[in-house]
Amino acid sequence: MFPIARKLAAEGLGTAWLLAIVVGSGMMGETLSGGNTAIALLANALATAAGLIVLITLFGPVSGAHFNPLVTLAFAARREINLKLASGYVLVQLAGAIIGVFVAHAMFGESLLQFAARPREGAGLMLSEVVATFGLIGTLFGCLRFKPDFTPTAVGLYILSAYWFTATTSFANPAVTLARSLTDSFAGIAPASVPAFIVAQTTGAVAGFLIFNWLLKAPPAAPPARIEP
Repeated sequence: MFPIARKLAAEGLGTAWLLAIVVGSGMMGETLSGGNTAIALLANALATAAGLIVLITLFGPVSGAHFNPLVTLAFAARREINLKLASGYVLVQLAGAIIGVFVAHAMFGESLLQFAARPREGAGLMLSEVVATFGLIGTLFGCLRFKPDFTPTAVGLYILSAYWFTATTSFANPAVTLARSLTDSFAGIAPASVPAFIVAQTTGAVAGFLIFNWLLKAPPAAPPARIEP
């Protein structure tokens, strides 16, 4: 059992590291792809998926490695984390995500504070965020129910696939969404597009929580066999 300070540090550091991977790999991919968006996206997706596997493996035993306010709130709703700690998680996730973007900018010699110019709007994109977040919650709940040790790999693989099967490249995370509005790079999202994304993500998380909590619920224990005298 780790003390609260270490749990919060793990969530903040892990989320910062994740955003440095997401934004940094997007910038590297865009630089080296020669204008080929598919190659840049592939590089971004592979780096993010690999990074997630490592980060969840590293920080999972300490804090649970949520790195996502909606994941934290889903576990709070299941009473697996108390509201006070959940509130702390959300705060450090948001702060860590922003710091991670600044670190990526610094590594590539860019201005630390930027605002994305790329709008991401439309019904298809909103549905994509609903689906992406719904699937993320399902992946987590399913692994924790049946194969906990596979959780880091499963989440990484799911995000890798969601980069390609969703129109948004699967943000599925309000902290990530907010932080990516602060980078005018391949991974950026215009600040005006952020609220709709977060609403869509929250919708997907609520739907995922309700459906998978019901679907994966353990069956009631069988009553003990009655022994006749």
